[in-house]
This record gives sequence, C-alpha cells and structure tokens, in this order.
Amino acid sequence: MSEQIRVSVVYAQPHQQWLVQVDLDCGARVQTAIERSGLLEALPELHLQELEVGIFHRSCSLDAPLRDGDRVEIYRPLQIDPKEARRLRAATRK
Repeated sequence: MSEQIRVSVVYAQPHQQWLVQVDLDCGARVQTAIERSGLLEALPELHLQELEVGIFHRSCSLDAPLRDGDRVEIYRPLQIDPKEARRLRAATRK
C-alpha cells in the first residue's frame, strides 16, 4: 500500500472562497491535486492548462511534486497592473 499525503487546494473569488482537502498518493503532482479537488467541475471558468498555480505563495508548474501539508493555490488573473493601481490611488490623494 502506498503512503498517503494530505494537501489543501485553495481558490478565491471576491464573493466566495474554496478550500478543499485532498488525500493523494505520495509523489503526487499539483495537477493531480487540482483534478481531485473537484474545483474544475464546480467552476467551469477554470481551465487546467491555463491556470497560474503555486505552493504556499511560490509559483510552480502543474507537474511540481507535493509534500504532506502543502497548500496548492490557484491564482486569478490580475484585473489591473499593480503599478497602475498604485498610480491611480496616488492620483486620487492629490
């Protein structure tokens, strides 16, 4: 019998957040965790090959290996460039 690990898969939208615990075989990859989480079925706007993902705030690829306790994060695309947002905030303060 293969050793099991447990990881969290998280995704957030402005109005709702998802945190799904997934049990996987040791040596599993980020892609497997996302597929097993059920988020791709629950959120049809997510397309696996287009996702930006990370483990604990560090960007990684879908084939990155996982360890027990890891948190797989699915990132949303930026709505506005952070530098532009900063410029807009500064302009409104003047």
